[in-house]
Amino acid sequence: MEQTKKFLLPENELPEKWYNIIPDLPNKPKPMLHPGTKQPLKPEDLYPIFAESLAQQELNTTDSWIEIPDEVREKYKIYRPTPLVRARNLEKALDTPAHIYFKNESVSPVGSHKLNSALAQAYFCKKQGITNITTETGAGQWGTALSFAAKTFGLELAVYMVKISYEQKPYRRSLMQTWGAQVIPSPSMSTKAGRKILTEHPSYQGSLGTAISEAIELAMETPNCRYTLGSVLNHVSLHQTVIGLEAEKQMEMAGEYPDMVIACFGGGSNFSGISFPFIRHNIKDGKKTRFISAEPASCPKLTRGVFQYDFGDEAGYTPLIPMFTLGHNFAPAHIHAGGLRYHGAGTIVSQLMKDKMMEAVDIQQLDSFKAGVLFAQTEGIVPAPESAHAIAATINEALKAKEEGTKKVILFNLSGHGLVDMTAYDQYLAGDLTNYSLSDAEIQSNVNQLEKII
Repeated sequence: MEQTKKFLLPENELPEKWYNIIPDLPNKPKPMLHPGTKQPLKPEDLYPIFAESLAQQELNTTDSWIEIPDEVREKYKIYRPTPLVRARNLEKALDTPAHIYFKNESVSPVGSHKLNSALAQAYFCKKQGITNITTETGAGQWGTALSFAAKTFGLELAVYMVKISYEQKPYRRSLMQTWGAQVIPSPSMSTKAGRKILTEHPSYQGSLGTAISEAIELAMETPNCRYTLGSVLNHVSLHQTVIGLEAEKQMEMAGEYPDMVIACFGGGSNFSGISFPFIRHNIKDGKKTRFISAEPASCPKLTRGVFQYDFGDEAGYTPLIPMFTLGHNFAPAHIHAGGLRYHGAGTIVSQLMKDKMMEAVDIQQLDSFKAGVLFAQTEGIVPAPESAHAIAATINEALKAKEEGTKKVILFNLSGHGLVDMTAYDQYLAGDLTNYSLSDAEIQSNVNQLEKII
């Protein structure tokens, strides 16, 4: 194997501010609505659910740059800046003229990009004097990250983990418990939302929408407690922009600029994090970079969903969010990329999709694992099943460049490693995994149940 080229920033190059893309957008996203009044949200509407600083960040449409607190930057320095890597061996295996780079977020203590927002959210909760927080987790990456962050800032944490992932990914559960979190398989009998779902569907294996409902309900019923979220919302995307801000400087070190930026897509956290800083150059400087989100074919909200106001959770506790959605009652297939099994997309990404400033592709489960195995064999890193979707999309684009005989510069986000997902790889290598597909009728039946606000 050739020597893999890494581009490393010094610690003093760590971003001092997060980038808020909303002020720079040509078309601002529609506002989130209060579920009762159907009026645009005000920060104080969110105070019972989120820490006040996070609620203010969520609805900030005027400030392009928001200071990263010194306490958060110090914690970031445990693992940031993360490396940018030229994937020469993958290029060689594909025999492509494309230059492939990846931002390696798997080097964080928890093995994924999720810690970028977890540390920030835990800090703002602690600063407000909050003692307890709740959350949900799909594959377990967010729950793992928040467990570490909660312990770091001295908070008590309860995690509702989607039941199918609770069973499929026991070591993610173990990591959360090691860092002191209470982990509950969702749906559970501990909340009204969970009891209702289990009464109606006793064998239901859960969804992120269900787990969010349970986490919000517990937060609202527990004194001095707030809810935290790992994707979808604007403040989460904001915190994740440290990824793209670092990547900008590192691509400059490499002497290249990306023709396309690719990331897997569940609710939008890692896609937003790597893409938003580069999208601003398309808006302001006339760059022509393509931005490609890679979602599972079994949960295709961007490629086959509808743009509509919808709840972020199954029980309808959240604000109404303008999003591309499959409907908040959507029950996704039990794929191993649990972090991508979410019914909707965040407001900013949905607006970008609506304005054709980004693209989306859907990836079949078997294609994602095939790509993940090739990446492991060439670059030595076993990717998380979620990240393998971005790798599959990258491989497709690199092979197109080969067919066209053109040199393209591709940057993708390796959002996490798969070292605690080896059960999934065992099943793939044994031939026990399958693809899942949805009919148009199934999707239409679900979205027809949505209240038509748009």
